[in-house]
Formats: sequence, structure tokens, C-alpha cells
Amino acid sequence: MPKADSWTVTLPWPPSTNRIWRNVAVSGKPRTLLSQEGRVYRKAAADACLVAKLAGKQIPDRLALRLVVQAPDRRARDLDNTVKAVQDALTHAGVWLDDSQIDRLLVERGPVVKGGMVSVTVEVMSAL
Repeated sequence: MPKADSWTVTLPWPPSTNRIWRNVAVSGKPRTLLSQEGRVYRKAAADACLVAKLAGKQIPDRLALRLVVQAPDRRARDLDNTVKAVQDALTHAGVWLDDSQIDRLLVERGPVVKGGMVSVTVEVMSAL
């Protein structure tokens, strides 16, 4: 049974951090913008958070975050490449105020699943 100050959400497999941001020139000035793929992922993550009743929670406390990363295939991947995409998407969905609130981070590799996914558990540190 989940703890009172603990929430779990399953997110789709995130795009690579390198594909989330695009460097472009706007009116001759360099800008870094969220790519179309990044926008689609943020929306999918926000939708998953809505279903899990996490979206807009704006948790103000210090947090522990556990990610179980299940890749879509057996290619070699760096686990930490998924962390920033997931944290940014959850920040955008309003789960917490800012990802600087995360004091404990555990990232584990799970079994390969078709399409890939990331299981995220957010826990308030005072509840640990």
C-alpha cells in the first residue's frame, strides 16, 4: 500500500535530452527552444500526471524521486539521459514547484518493455 505522502505515475519513454531542445535563430538572435518532440512528450507526461492525480499538485516539500527506467529495446543507454527529461516534464506538469526540491534520486534499470516507459515514485522527505 502506498504511503500517504507518496505518489507513483508511469510515463512514456522520453526522447533523448539531445532531441528535446533545438537551437534556432529568432530575428537573428540565437535561441534554445523546446522541439516538437519535446512538446509532445511534455503533453503525454502531463496527461499521465492528470490520470494519477499528480498534475498541478505543486508539492512544496523536499522530495525523494525513484525512477525505474524500462527501455524500448536492448540498445546500450545511459540511465542518466532520461532523468532530466522526466524531471522537466514533471515540473512542467506542476507536480512540484521546482526540481531543485529533489534531495534524493534513485534511478534503476528495469526490464525492456515494448515502447519503453519510466515508472516514477515521488515521496515527501518528511514521510521517509
